Amino acid sequence: MKKILKNNATLIALIAIGVLLTFLTKGSFFTSRNLTNVVRQVTIVGVIAVGMTMVILLGGIDLSVGSIVGLSAITVTLLMEKGVSVWLAIILTILLTGVLIGVWNGFLVAKYKIPAFIITLGMMTIARGLALTFSKGGSVPVKNNLFPRIGGAYISPGTSAIIIAIVLGIVIYSTFSGMKKKVKYGIELEKTKEMMSLVAKIIGVLFMFWVFVTYKGIPSPVAIFTVIALLGVFLLRNTKMGRNIYATGGNEEAARLSGINIFKVNMFVFTIVSALSSVSGIILASRLNGASPNLGNMFELDAIASVVIGGTSLNGGSGTITGTIIGAFIIGILNNGMSLLGVPSFYQLIVKGAIIIIAVWFDVVSKNKKVA
Repeated sequence: MKKILKNNATLIALIAIGVLLTFLTKGSFFTSRNLTNVVRQVTIVGVIAVGMTMVILLGGIDLSVGSIVGLSAITVTLLMEKGVSVWLAIILTILLTGVLIGVWNGFLVAKYKIPAFIITLGMMTIARGLALTFSKGGSVPVKNNLFPRIGGAYISPGTSAIIIAIVLGIVIYSTFSGMKKKVKYGIELEKTKEMMSLVAKIIGVLFMFWVFVTYKGIPSPVAIFTVIALLGVFLLRNTKMGRNIYATGGNEEAARLSGINIFKVNMFVFTIVSALSSVSGIILASRLNGASPNLGNMFELDAIASVVIGGTSLNGGSGTITGTIIGAFIIGILNNGMSLLGVPSFYQLIVKGAIIIIAVWFDVVSKNKKVA
């Protein structure tokens, strides 16, 4: 039980914070409407945090993600204003802002060994300046009727119920399939741990059913975020690139000597995080039905906080996207809860900063104990 509690400390903290906020807000926090809004808000930073997890797994950091959000929001809205179709504008925005900036950051980091902190700090300023230049310092409205649906539409409750039922079936099947594979290959099977994990997953899926189906259904940004998160989890767990990311972050020199292409790994990771930041900016512009050059300000703080709170080590080589998602929800419900309680925004920044420090301190203490 002690081991289970330790391995699921972040999830337990998330549940505890939710229960506490429910009492403090006299139940207004724990409603399907409010929780749907929390999930929808989390997706904006959550999409970035998936890519940030990979960067931090390498032992790096990307401070430019918030500015890329703002630049992407301005770019996609300006392209549509010039008459470009919605989907072409989205593709061009991801390529011209996300992919291009990511390739540039990754190239300088991988080729010249310049610290990622310095490169992305410079790009943070450049991207924000470009957003201000392109928009001439003002907001850009959206007149297209389709674009707002990307970030503001809902999947109908009936369809949402079917999707969640399918997810429940997949969860149960994959759990028992994994247990059979462990038995087949002679891997020690901890039945109690596996069953407790399955019960927790089932409760989580049923909770999703209550939140979404009893309100308006699954918000479209949540569906996009879910797909991105699942692809990220699959990439890190089941692909050669995922193993290379962990190996490079754990010991870059050993990874190089074992034949891993460090240059390719860095290029891939920095391109992914920038592309996902661009996607986040597009979703945010769609949700707001317009764009401002200041969008995405301080999003890098929330993304990094989500990753660190989720248990990914800043030293690299250790962490999961699942943990990051939990970390993103902790940040999200704290923001929502403090807003419901009327806590001023500057106090919220203090709280989030303190949480990051505590999470890093916990990570360092845990590693020191293992070494000892």
